[in-house]
Amino acid sequence: MSTTRRTDEGHGRLGSTLSGVAVALGCVLFLGGFVWGAFVYQPYTVPTGSMTPTIGAGDRVLAERVDGDDVRRGDVVVFRQQAWGDLPMVKRVVGVGGDRIACCTDGRLTVNGKQIEEPYLPKGMGAAATGIPATTVPEGHLFLLGDERSGSLDSTAHLEDAAKGSVPRSAVKARVDAVAWPLDGMLDRATGFDDLPGGGTSEPGPLRLILASVVVGAALVLGGAAYGPIAKRARRGGRERGGVGGSGGAGGSGGPGGAGGTAEAAGVG
Repeated sequence: MSTTRRTDEGHGRLGSTLSGVAVALGCVLFLGGFVWGAFVYQPYTVPTGSMTPTIGAGDRVLAERVDGDDVRRGDVVVFRQQAWGDLPMVKRVVGVGGDRIACCTDGRLTVNGKQIEEPYLPKGMGAAATGIPATTVPEGHLFLLGDERSGSLDSTAHLEDAAKGSVPRSAVKARVDAVAWPLDGMLDRATGFDDLPGGGTSEPGPLRLILASVVVGAALVLGGAAYGPIAKRARRGGRERGGVGGSGGAGGSGGPGGAGGTAEAAGVG
């Protein structure tokens, strides 16, 4: 009995140590994930439906803070340009410096003469509401369109500007990776630009790793915190079962069917 108790106590100390380590590691992962996310990402609320169906009016998005020089064709970006109202806006990059943009050929947008597949457009909608005359994007600039082309105030509304509807890369504040609310998740990658020189859409940021860190951290904290009560209840149950078994064995030894019964039988014989 003494050996069993010492074994249980040893297991209890080891379990407590491991649960403490799990809680500590979980706190690091959980809080670290939030801090990492706050440093890398910025939430934005999209006020209009110009990016429907990719992003709806009132949706809340998570946008990775990036330098404008890192933006590529197909990226959905948050930018701020004084000539466009000096407010944060969300649009899709369809052209970079040196690209020749036009629409439409067979109902599709063309970039440097290549027809672009745009599965993110609303079903049944063309690549442009009124067409886009052939326009060359100035170096260091981006040509931006909304996914809902018929009602989007985008580069097509600024073609008469000095920059031919484009905005400087320095106007970009962030690149949208996911719709956080409603929980639509990561944006689909725009693959229609992949065959152009320079490649297509950027790879998403570390949002999946950040979410994994938060989820794993929460699981470790909850699991480690729950270990103590569960282990204590298990040990108490084990002691109670052991006590009942020991009492029964002693009674069987000294009761009527035990030693006394054996002595009576011997006397008769």
